[in-house]
Amino acid sequence: MKTSDFDFNLPEELIAQTPLEKRDNSRLLVLGRENGEIEHKHFFDIFDYLKEGDCLVLNDTRVLPARIYGIREGTGAVVEFVLLKQLGTNLWECLAGPGKKAKTGYSFKFSDRLNAIVEDVLPDGNRVLKFEPKGEFFECLDEVGQMPLPPYIKAELADQERYQTVYSKEVGSAAAPTAGLHFTRELLQKLQDKGVKLAFVTLHVG
Repeated sequence: MKTSDFDFNLPEELIAQTPLEKRDNSRLLVLGRENGEIEHKHFFDIFDYLKEGDCLVLNDTRVLPARIYGIREGTGAVVEFVLLKQLGTNLWECLAGPGKKAKTGYSFKFSDRLNAIVEDVLPDGNRVLKFEPKGEFFECLDEVGQMPLPPYIKAELADQERYQTVYSKEVGSAAAPTAGLHFTRELLQKLQDKGVKLAFVTLHVG
């Protein structure tokens, strides 16, 4: 099996670049299990498909502003890093581009409060960065980081909270669990009033 087997045409003009003002007004595609019928709905219509006693499991992970740009000491070269996974205290596995400008031992400055050194280059090309924050790491990251939007989203995100679910809680993801972005607090409350149970798990997206 090849990854190319999963290629399909997705016209750029059909990719939404900005979120809807109301989250639950997004589109919902419903496939009937028994008859295979396809219905085009809105996300708020999910209310009609969940019954009393059902359990809705939600991922309460919260997205880091994981895309940061560092300036290499000595050359001034700019490298983009995306934090993927925390390996230890201030130690992170990251994507890096261009990778040839982020070799082992190179130092980078992200702000007056945040520096890092490349400690290792992994077999898959990812980098291990040891950060040296002045203060609490996540506070420093909030000052310089950007939301790691998918590459097909070209528009700048005005409100970074829009790339979080309304129930996000546990910081640690490099991307949002996107299906959950369409829930509103009001919709969740309506479902609970209907007798739908909510359960939360924490699954960080790396």
